[in-house]
Amino acid sequence: MTERTTATLGPARTDAPAVRRGPVNGSSRWLRAFPADEDPVARLVCFPHAGGTATAFADLAAALPDDLAVLAVQYPGRQDRRAEDCAADVTEVAEATAAALAPYTGRPLFLLGHSMGALAAFETARLLAREGAVARLFVSAARPPADDWQEPDLDTLDDEAVVAGLRRLGGVPDVLLAEPDLRAEVLRLLRADHRLLRGYRCEPDTALAVPITVLLAEDDPKNTADQVCGWARHTTAAHALAVHPGGHFGLTERAGQSARLLDGRIREDLAVRTVGPPADLVREIYLAGPDGRSSRLSTDLTSLQETARRVLQQSAYGYVVGDAGSGATGRGNREAFDRWRVVPRMLRGVTRRDLGVRLFGRDLAAPVLLAPVAAQTVVHPSGEIASVGGATDTGLPFVLSCFSSHSMEEVAAAAGSQPRWFQLYWPSDRALAESLVRRAEAAGYDALVLTVDNPAFGYRPTDLDHGYLPFLHGAGLANFTSDPVFNAALPPEAGPREAVAHWASVSANPALTWDHLPWLRQLTDLPLLVKGVLHPEDARAALAHGADGVIVSNHGGRQLDGAVAALDCLPAVRAAVGDGVPVLMDSGVRTGADVVKALALGADAVLLGRPYLYGLALDGRDGVRHVLRCLLAELDLALTLGGCGGVRDLTPELLAPAGPLAMPRQAAAARQD
Repeated sequence: MTERTTATLGPARTDAPAVRRGPVNGSSRWLRAFPADEDPVARLVCFPHAGGTATAFADLAAALPDDLAVLAVQYPGRQDRRAEDCAADVTEVAEATAAALAPYTGRPLFLLGHSMGALAAFETARLLAREGAVARLFVSAARPPADDWQEPDLDTLDDEAVVAGLRRLGGVPDVLLAEPDLRAEVLRLLRADHRLLRGYRCEPDTALAVPITVLLAEDDPKNTADQVCGWARHTTAAHALAVHPGGHFGLTERAGQSARLLDGRIREDLAVRTVGPPADLVREIYLAGPDGRSSRLSTDLTSLQETARRVLQQSAYGYVVGDAGSGATGRGNREAFDRWRVVPRMLRGVTRRDLGVRLFGRDLAAPVLLAPVAAQTVVHPSGEIASVGGATDTGLPFVLSCFSSHSMEEVAAAAGSQPRWFQLYWPSDRALAESLVRRAEAAGYDALVLTVDNPAFGYRPTDLDHGYLPFLHGAGLANFTSDPVFNAALPPEAGPREAVAHWASVSANPALTWDHLPWLRQLTDLPLLVKGVLHPEDARAALAHGADGVIVSNHGGRQLDGAVAALDCLPAVRAAVGDGVPVLMDSGVRTGADVVKALALGADAVLLGRPYLYGLALDGRDGVRHVLRCLLAELDLALTLGGCGGVRDLTPELLAPAGPLAMPRQAAAARQD
């Protein structure tokens, strides 16, 4: 016995705010609408538990912001639909609800099913997901659809046994159970809905291309984290578990807390969806014609370097493009991508692509982050502020360099609610290192990226020939000059020259070893990634000493001349750490096809560096946005042409080495015969 029936027979709880007390005019037979803005940003569709009614969600509707409209499903056989027979099949409920929701698909739909309602919501999402109408499925107090829920047959139990089960869950006030007519109605609906529940069947491999968030009450007597973890099998998109206070009915009994949880997740998803499908950029450009393009920059991202050279000072251009030594590592990064070719697969019925990934508890719009690049005011006066603005415009996370020209607090304010990570160059002053990390936490950064491949500056002839290092001119020091620990170590009346000298004395830390990493791990709860890993054993060492993930990188070819290409190391690093560890990569990523290749070879996401910096140099925030939109459009189309419905479909089988395609074993054997 699963279900709360407090709202089965009458109105919702009396403490719900009057403005959103109950359903309003305009409700359909299957849906009850609660008051909200006339043009909401999204709609939350709620499916009640067994024995429940639409009014069970009145308190939740009242607690949510008015720009989130709530529609609650009213099953037949209760309240104003009492004259109808109760539903006998979950599919019947799903088909009718999906049809009733057709007029509401102009705004994102978020489906929420509680207990038995989770199955109805899941089946409804399967129908609506074909049209791309469902943004996320929330399931509460429910085991996965393919699992045996181990529900008793209530038709074989007497009334006292059923009532005892209700009391164990704490869902129905005793005053209702003490009144004979109300008690009889409660039991009638429970038994009918349990017949529906017991008759439901779902194949284990049934999956949605929709993110699923499982809501689990910490004191639920019916469900545990182990029992609900199987929901991950039923989505090809992101999956998450959110634990909240309360018992089996904590979702509705603690409406305020539940509303905050749901509102936060919905806002994150809406931020990701603010930009249309990336491939729409192509359509947009063609429809606008040659004179109507929103950007005059080339859509060939590999050509922007030469264009940027024409607008940048020679020293600044050299700083951006300069590689170590002869440039062999930089060239090798690009050659590594060219050694692989995508083998498209045809007639896969791909109509919509899911570019989304989930990293460290947050859903990202695409598997692309903006790499940390130091001293960005060298190429544009707004520097990191313009870059994070372009990232925000496209819904992508920004990784702020420790050596930035704007402080982490300023960049965080410009990022708003968008995900952002902070890259740490571990200084030799431990108190300063702690201060930087604490500030990143306070400013709302979501992860810490420790870059380890810079015990010393690389030998970069372009910078050396110009005698130019931006930091010595004051660029890239904002996180230090705004830090209280750093400033406390300066002599009285210190000026810019003293600040640069002190930075130079503490910014590098060549004495670091793996044994230092546990101190940083204990210092912060932020996810910790180690960037600059190429050898599989270093990846294992990073994890063994407390890292949560690694970034395969050779610093874009800027550190060691003749180093191995990052992409060539990626499969070995992935094999060394296993499938469950986040592995990202950078160094040489230039196009959407490059992203496809990196993900197929084992990366969860890539970091894009120089191309967005060229966009920044050419057109500030708009230039960054242009570069990112082009990259995502090409990635989106590459998925379509590769026959993939989402980035999760990218596997090594999609790639082949450059040159003649290897003959399948069966064909080769037949040819020999």
